[in-house]
Amino acid sequence: MSHISQFLAVEEPSGERRVVCCGARAPANTSDGLRCRWGDSGVEVPARAEAGGEVSCCVPPLEKLNADVEASKGVPMQVLHNDTVLHEDTVPLETVQLLRARKGARPTSDGFVTTPAGVVEPMVAGGSSAALAAAADADGVSEGKAAGGDGDAKAAGGEKSETRKEMLQRKYSALKPFVIISLSYLLFTTTDGAVRMIVLLHAYKAGFSAWQVAIMFTLYELAGVVTNLAAGMMGARWGIKWTLLSGLALQLAGIGMLYGWQDSWNTADNRWKGILFVTCAQLLCGIAKDLTKLGGKTVTKLVTPDEKQSSLFKLVSFITGMKNSLKGIGYFIGAAAVSFNYFFALSLLEVMILAAMPWAVLGLSTQLGRARKENLTLSKIFKQPYNINVLSVSRYFLFGSRDMWFEVPLPFFLRNTVYGLGWSRPLTGLFLAVWIIVYGQVQSWTPQLVLQPLRQSPANKYVAVLWNLLLVLTPLFMGLMLQTTDIFTGHHKGGMTAVMVGGLGAFCLLFAVNSSIHSYLIVRYAQGDKVAMNVGFYYCANAMGRLTGTLVSGALYSYAGDTVVQGFAACFWASVGFALLSALVEMFVADNSGGLLCGPCVTLVKPPPVEAAGGPSVEIELE
Repeated sequence: MSHISQFLAVEEPSGERRVVCCGARAPANTSDGLRCRWGDSGVEVPARAEAGGEVSCCVPPLEKLNADVEASKGVPMQVLHNDTVLHEDTVPLETVQLLRARKGARPTSDGFVTTPAGVVEPMVAGGSSAALAAAADADGVSEGKAAGGDGDAKAAGGEKSETRKEMLQRKYSALKPFVIISLSYLLFTTTDGAVRMIVLLHAYKAGFSAWQVAIMFTLYELAGVVTNLAAGMMGARWGIKWTLLSGLALQLAGIGMLYGWQDSWNTADNRWKGILFVTCAQLLCGIAKDLTKLGGKTVTKLVTPDEKQSSLFKLVSFITGMKNSLKGIGYFIGAAAVSFNYFFALSLLEVMILAAMPWAVLGLSTQLGRARKENLTLSKIFKQPYNINVLSVSRYFLFGSRDMWFEVPLPFFLRNTVYGLGWSRPLTGLFLAVWIIVYGQVQSWTPQLVLQPLRQSPANKYVAVLWNLLLVLTPLFMGLMLQTTDIFTGHHKGGMTAVMVGGLGAFCLLFAVNSSIHSYLIVRYAQGDKVAMNVGFYYCANAMGRLTGTLVSGALYSYAGDTVVQGFAACFWASVGFALLSALVEMFVADNSGGLLCGPCVTLVKPPPVEAAGGPSVEIELE
């Protein structure tokens, strides 16, 4: 079970700063034998029992702890009495920095601070230090009470003890991995969308059917199932840096394999060779995608404090939205480039991947994202918190509902000249690109423009269920229009275009909101230093949904009904069923916090009392 401790800062009259471990209690009548062991290096310092029974520890210098500022949000600590471990937890790294970095600094009367080296620098009041001082005041162990009558002035000085230079260095150290991983992830995503369009449109031109193309993507999607499990374990054990670089290298190899596509494979007798070859190349690209995606998703959790859930929601939504926008741009780049020349298109993607690699090599710590103190095994990957399991099943059906018609049937229908719209390759790529870009931008702005005005931010399970049920309406509309009207059976291109743009546009908007909510909830429920493992398992289910959708849609489009229109309609009926199942599963999420509002005046589900809702708002682990 996860344990969340509160740590308070106290300052002795001598100026010595200590951490009080509120979760550790000293044995009765104990005066000797108490000590604290800090960090993975096992630095031991004296400890003592306070008046209330809590144990307080001195804070050793950061350089003795070997604490990696970029790689960890906390420093492991054990409270021991003789050889018995009384308490074990993690002290936030920011708290340790606050207590050690400015030790010995003296505030001046004009709002500056004199450092131990004699340098005069401006003071900066950090939000975390203010919260720390407030917590200390609430429990009667504030700096002022420890120091005596002039404690208020000293408390104020202690709160404003970080200089601007130190604040900027701290924020840079925290945000540098976020910037590097995000840019690498976004650049990779552009190539991921492009290579998919290159393969699909090149195969369509060569005469491959929708079912055959769906088979080409089978290992690409299946790789996501296995890779997300392995990537979660790799990321937790070896760090995000190596999973990211492994993903970029495999993408280079997968795109490079596609140079070997032979024109002789386009004949009916030899198409199996083309299917086998392209499927193997796509396997490498599929592994690469999920290795790279792990870093892009988990780094948001590592740079966002647990108490800032709204900030985390916005950050996750921004990264997810930008990823999908650039994937949409990649769709267009791939379609336009392959229209010019197949080999030119592949070379362009190779250059983009090579541009992303040096930053990851030089700028990331090998410790980033590693889980501490545990030897991770595959069995532990499958043993996930309850809410992670529920969201994973829901995610499976959610993404299955989209890929039941999007990945293979839609571009085939847009290109079909007999039953479809008969669009060119660049126009088909442009439509898919705009769909993905709009989808990505709606994801980015979902918290601010959709959920905040409706009083639904940060999201919870009720918000997820509501928007999932709204999503069901769009494939239902498309299925009815395709099968019960003469717009498509009569091949009225004007009406067909209007229905496709309107119906699929509505699905785009609603699916983007649903995906944004899901992406936030999975990171919200992830377990601190196990976030890579939790997110990897979750995206395994995501890949399973895409795999199911891709295979079933290829079969339905090719073989359901007597015409392509009937097969396309069958894809949307399957999408309705998957969207309904996704909403049903979400009802089992164990988090009743927040209720459900629809604006300032309408309450659909009343929020529970604060004490009932507060428990799982940071993280949940039910066993």
